Amino acid sequence: METLSYEIEINASPQKVWNVLWDSDSYTEWTQFFGSGSKMKSDWKVGGKTYFLNGEGEGMVSTIDSIDEPNQIIFKHLGMVDKEGNEDTQSKEVMEWSGSFEKYILIDLGGKTKLHAEVQTEKDWEAHMNTGFSKGLEVVKNLAENK
Repeated sequence: METLSYEIEINASPQKVWNVLWDSDSYTEWTQFFGSGSKMKSDWKVGGKTYFLNGEGEGMVSTIDSIDEPNQIIFKHLGMVDKEGNEDTQSKEVMEWSGSFEKYILIDLGGKTKLHAEVQTEKDWEAHMNTGFSKGLEVVKNLAENK
């Protein structure tokens, strides 16, 4: 498991950046580089359920480990979910990465925001994450600065 970090400075307030990150329409826009039609469904509760899904409804089941809007949110990935909504949190392949974290930290720079994203992932997914985050965070910046 590797920890990858990404950072971008955005000319917008932390709340505006937060809203772009987690609003359902803009989420689909900035996460398109991870997979077409990406969406997130969450109850927004620590210890609750959050789903990161592709256009076919497959993806990851996670939980919010901690949240402090608009400063930071930490997701803990628990397993996979298939098209029918069945969750797999116990298979051997899931157990290899279950418990990995994905963090978003927004730092107020007085009119600007430094967005720091961190993800723990398997080596096989490193190139995919690098592409998704480098292109995706540029979209977050563009949306936050121009909306």
